[in-house]
Amino acid sequence: MEKIILHLDVDAFFASVEQLDNPELRGKPVIVGGIGERGVVATCSYEARKYGIHSAMPGFLARQKCSQAVFLPVRMKRYKDVSNDIFRLLNRYTDKIEALSIDEAFLDISGYEDKYLSVARTIKENIKKQMGLTVSIGISYNKFLAKMASDWEKPDGFKVITEDMMPDIILPLPVGQVYGIGSKTVSKLNELGVYRVEDLMRWPLEYMVNFFGKQGEDIYHLIRGIDAREVEPEKEMKSIGREITLDKDTDDIQELTEYLKGFSYHISYALRVKDLYAKTVTVKIKTDRFAQHTKSRTLSRPIDKSKDIYKEGALLLKEMQLKEKIRLIGLSVSNISEDYYEQMSLF
Repeated sequence: MEKIILHLDVDAFFASVEQLDNPELRGKPVIVGGIGERGVVATCSYEARKYGIHSAMPGFLARQKCSQAVFLPVRMKRYKDVSNDIFRLLNRYTDKIEALSIDEAFLDISGYEDKYLSVARTIKENIKKQMGLTVSIGISYNKFLAKMASDWEKPDGFKVITEDMMPDIILPLPVGQVYGIGSKTVSKLNELGVYRVEDLMRWPLEYMVNFFGKQGEDIYHLIRGIDAREVEPEKEMKSIGREITLDKDTDDIQELTEYLKGFSYHISYALRVKDLYAKTVTVKIKTDRFAQHTKSRTLSRPIDKSKDIYKEGALLLKEMQLKEKIRLIGLSVSNISEDYYEQMSLF
C-alpha cells in the first residue's frame, strides 16, 4: 500500500479501566455514569452491551435492561492519565497521530512499508502488556477503510483492508456500517430495497446526491474506497458536538433535554481531556418536515463542565419554542481555546 493508515480504538475505555483497577468487575456488566434518577450512561462494558445498553442512554432505562449491572461514577482524571500513557506509547512509533478522542486515534505509519503489520501488532501487544487494556486496530490505505476495519472484529480486533480487496470485501456489509449513514436513513434505504453496500453501489452519483444531499458525493466515493483525507496531527479543534436522528419523531421536551444531557457529558469530557474551554453553545434541530433550525449563545466566560453545557443547551431548546415534532437533535460547543478567565466586574 502506498499510504498506510492505522485506526486504533480502545475497547470500552472507561469501563475497561474500571475493570482493570478492580479485577472483581471483570466479566460483569459495568456501566460508567447513569447514576441518579436523571443520570446518563457515559460508556459500558461489552458484557452490558449484550443487554442493548449504549452511551447516552438514560440511567433508569439501563437499569431496566440490566438490573444486575454495576453502576460507577466517572473518574475523568484516571481515564486521562491512562490515555496520556497510551498516546506516549504511540508517539514512539510515529509523530503523525490524529487524536479523535481520549481513546481513539488515526496513525500514519506509511514509513514502515513492509513492516507495518509487525509494528501494528507490537503497538497492540504493548498496550495490553503495559496498560492492561485491549484495543481494536484497523489498517488500510485511507481513513475511511481503516476505521471500518477497526470495527470489524471488536473487541480486541485486528483487521487489514488492502486495495486488491476492494470493493468486494465491503459489498456484503449492511449500509448502516458506512460512515455518515444513520439508523433512520438505513430504514429509508431498506424501504427502497437497499440493504447492503452492494445495493448502494448501483446508484449513480446524481441519485446519491439527491437522496443524501451534499453528503451524497462523499458517500459515493467512500464506498468505492476513495478518501483523500490526511492524518492531521495537532488538528485545531473548532467545535465539538453530537447529534442523533431519533427512532421516532417527538415534541416531548423532557425527552429531548435528556438527549442534550447525554451530549453535554460527552462534549465535556472531550474538552477536559485536552484542557480546553468553550464560550459558544449551539442547539440544532431538524423537524419532521426536514426544516433545520439552530440557536446559539456566546457566554461571557468559557465553560467545560457538563452541567454548564447542559444548562445552556436546555435554555436554548426552550427558547426555540417548538411547534413541530423533531426528528433530529444536536448539541455543540465552539469558540474553543485553552484560556480560562472570569469576566471581572469593574466594581
